[in-house]
Amino acid sequence: MPSEGPLAGIKVVELAGLAPAPFGCMILADLGADVVLVDRPGGTGPVGPLQRGRRRVTLDLKKNPEELLALIAEADVLVEGYRPGVAERLGFGPDDCEKINPRLVYARMTGWGQSGPLAKAAGHDIDYIAISGALEPIGRPGERPHAPINLLGDFAGGGMLLAVGVLAALLERTTSGRGQVVDAAMVDGSSLLMTFLHGFAADGKWPGSRGENLLDGGAPFYDTYEASDGRFLAVGALEPQFYAALLKGLALDDDPTLPAQFDTAAWPELRRRFEDRFKSRPRDEWAAIFEPMDACVTPVLSPTEAPTHPHNRAREAFIEVDGVTQPAPAPRFTRTKTNEPKPLRPATVAEILTTWQ
Repeated sequence: MPSEGPLAGIKVVELAGLAPAPFGCMILADLGADVVLVDRPGGTGPVGPLQRGRRRVTLDLKKNPEELLALIAEADVLVEGYRPGVAERLGFGPDDCEKINPRLVYARMTGWGQSGPLAKAAGHDIDYIAISGALEPIGRPGERPHAPINLLGDFAGGGMLLAVGVLAALLERTTSGRGQVVDAAMVDGSSLLMTFLHGFAADGKWPGSRGENLLDGGAPFYDTYEASDGRFLAVGALEPQFYAALLKGLALDDDPTLPAQFDTAAWPELRRRFEDRFKSRPRDEWAAIFEPMDACVTPVLSPTEAPTHPHNRAREAFIEVDGVTQPAPAPRFTRTKTNEPKPLRPATVAEILTTWQ
């Protein structure tokens, strides 16, 4: 069944890799692009949700790059995640590809980028966000920075940035008729995610050290709290009306001894009062109390719990692909709705070229 998504008709060649590039290509496939995953003999890693919606071919790029070049000649986008210079040595760098397909968007996904003193160095998500300034602010006061899984570098600052870059280049191509190279670097993307914090700091709104500011867990009305059953609630009651609802839900709204919301010197005492109150009931009882209130208080759900939440169920925010429950494609479109993603399936270069030409 042909895709009906907004990227229907866009042909993408993805050279197999890990985490960020597969996530970016998953987004493109979810949006309707025809993505072909080119894997090496023996594969490069586990197959799962990040590889959904593709056809896969197996090619030995060192011995037989001709079949890859045949795909590139018909493609709109090529995505590769090698260290700088590797694709050039293998014979399918940007200059090689431009000769056979000047309309090709050549997307390069790396940690450090294509230039700079670290460009050819090894690294992982935690290293890129360390250099970008995104890691240092995350954690509790007086403790070491805490790695936020690999979400900021690999996925938000990597794969998501890659997808945005590809879409921008495709849009520009509609007027110029030419492709170009997209240099998507995780150190750049994770730095970009910190733009608001640089603004806060310049305005004097981020005065404290790690874990002592408004949005990093320093404020007792923007943090998580443990309930009596060991599970947690998230509190984001920043504005006065939401804070008032928070106090009402906690039955603290008539307590004259409660410190003022923005009395930062009294935040430790305010936090203690909140902690004591939240520990008096289990998580789901608190969730039921706050559900009808605009207090910005929600239960902290595990990844396995999230698909069962009534809001996520109503929006069909999770789907099942090949027996695995996973997030559904996003965002949503009124006209060009996407097909339900299918699991990765095998194909041949000849089969793909038949459908592409």
